Amino acid sequence: GYDDVVKGQSAYFVWLNRGKQSIELNIKDAGDAALLAAMIARADIFIQNLAPGAAARAGFGATDLRARHPSLITCDITGYAEDGPSRDMKAYDMLVQAETGLASITGSPEAPGRVGVSVCDIAAGMHAYEAILLALIQRGVSGEGASLSCSLFDGMADWMAVPLLHHDYGGNAPRRVGLRHPSIAPYASYPTKDGGKIVISIQNEREWARFAGEIMEQPEWADTGPYTDNKSRVANVAELDRLIAEQFGKEETVAMAAKLLAAGIAFGRVNSVAGLSSHGDLRRTVIETPAGPVQIPAPPARFGNEGDASLGPVPAAGEHNDLIRSEFS
Repeated sequence: GYDDVVKGQSAYFVWLNRGKQSIELNIKDAGDAALLAAMIARADIFIQNLAPGAAARAGFGATDLRARHPSLITCDITGYAEDGPSRDMKAYDMLVQAETGLASITGSPEAPGRVGVSVCDIAAGMHAYEAILLALIQRGVSGEGASLSCSLFDGMADWMAVPLLHHDYGGNAPRRVGLRHPSIAPYASYPTKDGGKIVISIQNEREWARFAGEIMEQPEWADTGPYTDNKSRVANVAELDRLIAEQFGKEETVAMAAKLLAAGIAFGRVNSVAGLSSHGDLRRTVIETPAGPVQIPAPPARFGNEGDASLGPVPAAGEHNDLIRSEFS
């Protein structure tokens, strides 16, 4: 794994493998390849993310599998589309953040930056999951499976649609502006007296009037001067930012947050990961791992009044080798 921070286990492994069984196979070995083929014969879905062409060379390409199992749903996850010019390039999350232009609009004006979590990996997984669910519904009607594919590049390109549309039809891509919005003001981070930071978002003139009067103590800004509408505020954002920072700097974070809440102004405190860990809205659940119980965020979706879904344990690598080999022998 990439780390061993969770009681000697990888954080990625613990997060992604709850509720699964684990078997270790060498598909270049004839016996293991036959075992995998037997598993696929009884499966609804087969997902693989080997290098382009590797699954097919091993006898597990989508075309061959679907010919043998017409109701099977296959999903190939790749770095780049297998029919594209970059199909043979290695693709890791930060590389795809760079290739898709995401890094160019992320970070400070001085330098591009990486999104702090593996968004390209996650985007591809979510798109693949969505497509598999659609294929399952379709199979319930037609009885036919499907051959699906999803690349990290395509997954993030979809999430880059708005910046791309700005470039293709507006002539300009969004600029890197740090923790602020490029075309709405004020929509940025401002420091408070005790060293904290708060992001505020003014979305309409009604909110601006409340913010000007109740937070900035300048009610006339709603009707006169250089800040009466969003276009004017964006044009004069440097001076506006200075004035807001000056006002926020008079209050500690808790006090300013209370004022914003009372005024009905949208805001978010710039928390650290430690702040998330102690956040009152963070729901947690406990899962079992080979090294003992671990707390992780609870599944985001809730099912009515049933409470949080129960999550199965995290296996050790190869924990179910004997069980699965016995089942499919």
